[in-house]
Amino acid sequence: MKQPIRIIAIEDEPGIALALYRTFNNDPDYRVVCCKTGSSGINRIQQQDFDVILLDLGLPDISGLTVCGTLRGSGVTTPIIVLTGEGAVTSKVALLNAGANDYITKPFSMDELQARIHATLRSTSKKPPQMQLRTGDLLLDPESRTAHRAGTSIVLRRKEFEILAYLMQYPGTVITRARILAHVWDGDDNWTNTVDVHIKQLRDKIDRPFATTMIKTVYGVGYKLDASAVAEKITGGEGNERGNAGHT
Repeated sequence: MKQPIRIIAIEDEPGIALALYRTFNNDPDYRVVCCKTGSSGINRIQQQDFDVILLDLGLPDISGLTVCGTLRGSGVTTPIIVLTGEGAVTSKVALLNAGANDYITKPFSMDELQARIHATLRSTSKKPPQMQLRTGDLLLDPESRTAHRAGTSIVLRRKEFEILAYLMQYPGTVITRARILAHVWDGDDNWTNTVDVHIKQLRDKIDRPFATTMIKTVYGVGYKLDASAVAEKITGGEGNERGNAGHT
């Protein structure tokens, strides 16, 4: 089944926000949520994955330029299309320099906006092959869908692999259950214990057979991948080897 394009619109003009909501949520190919302020939009994006960000330039709390720079500065790579009523070339150049992918000037037609969205998604989807993910002694290859820890091959089911890959993209960062649900299940599963069950299965495979654990529970929040104990073990082992070598 084709997944809808997930859109977040950070727009404070009620008429435009309503038009966006009605246009996209009445079409099964799209799913849109709307935020009225830049700060609420940033918070929502940090908690949930989207395919496209529609960003108004003139927001009531912080400017769209600031929102754009904040998102890019925090590592968010989601395509950003700015909705602007300003005609100044300098403003548009500043937005593109801040990390926006495209802009559309108000007033605009929904047909044109949809065309811009698809054009932006096409241009940003042309990515090189995914790089291997490595955290401590854990290695994940998204291209071959293989996993190894300390040189031992580990067989993972599809959802287990996707959860682990997501955690490995943000090592040391606490990822909420809701965020894992939104990323791996695309919000189609409303039961957070689904995440807990899959995390338990992951631990049985990548933690319990080994001397150190990597998946940590942050109670009441979610999970994080922590390789510090692995690093200390490796460093300590190397130190002992150097020490032994010095006495031979």
